[in-house]
Amino acid sequence: MLTLSPVLTALTANLQSSLSILHKQDIQPAANSIGQYTQGLGQVTGVSEPIRLGDDCAAIPDGDGYLLLASEGIWPQLVDEDPWFAGWCAVKVNISDIAAMGGYPVAMVDALWSKCLEDSRELWAGMQAASAAYGVPIVGGHTNCHSPYAGLSVSILGRAERLITSFDAEEGDRLVMVVNMAGAYRRDYPFWNAATTAEPQQLRNHLQLLPQLAQSDLVSAGKDISMGGLAGTLVMLAEASNCGALLNLEQIPRPAAIPWKKWLTSFPSFGFLLSVPSDNVTKVQQIFHPHGLACEAIGEVTAGHKVCVQHQGEQSVLWDLAQPLTGFGA
Repeated sequence: MLTLSPVLTALTANLQSSLSILHKQDIQPAANSIGQYTQGLGQVTGVSEPIRLGDDCAAIPDGDGYLLLASEGIWPQLVDEDPWFAGWCAVKVNISDIAAMGGYPVAMVDALWSKCLEDSRELWAGMQAASAAYGVPIVGGHTNCHSPYAGLSVSILGRAERLITSFDAEEGDRLVMVVNMAGAYRRDYPFWNAATTAEPQQLRNHLQLLPQLAQSDLVSAGKDISMGGLAGTLVMLAEASNCGALLNLEQIPRPAAIPWKKWLTSFPSFGFLLSVPSDNVTKVQQIFHPHGLACEAIGEVTAGHKVCVQHQGEQSVLWDLAQPLTGFGA
């Protein structure tokens, strides 16, 4: 029987017990309740085809393209401890979801709860700062300043001509990580912040690369790297595409001196995981590298239903998708 190195054994065990990944199982009741598709939008959109669920955004056929609709609730601890940054993140994560699908953001609405009017000010200041930086307006929502707790969620509308979905990764594709390494961690949170001090035009230019990528037809699939970090996002991508995956640690861009477990479960302010046919990897890198963004092949899409981690030639199973994570999959 093969004995794995202590480093790989410990890392895999830490990732498997990471709450940022395990909490993605909270999505399963939604998948069980509403299913993998929704029907009956033909009267609204003029297109009767079903809409597949479980991606970064719902992609609703509309004319010669798609309306994109998404919503994000913000980590309650962040809302309580760092409300300005929570407001910023509420805007940022929604815009990233639109970009991940190859789309452009149109507008947002928010739902905000606070104990008093004063407690809502920093949340609003962060949302307004991000809205201005990214150039995406907040056009309405809901506010309650007499709540027993603080809470924040933001929803977004976008539009795409061509889609990047989570459903179409193919065996043999290379896994490519795109990330802005010019950042730093926000306090002790698992948030790699390369946004709040960046020039607004740079933020917008970076996001516009994703619709350009969708139009180029160079990628099979992709996802925004979310609260589950790179590791959790990879499991969700494999689940959505009904495939396995192999992640090679040595190939992953990583800040110096940051432990693997922290980096693999971090939420970067600009981070995407792409499934790219091997012949297209260099072309995809040519889109991102001129903008100072890391864009590196870090593994591959495999057959089966196991997501594995490789280090110095050894492999360990991170997640066997015989056990669902989100429940949204083939």
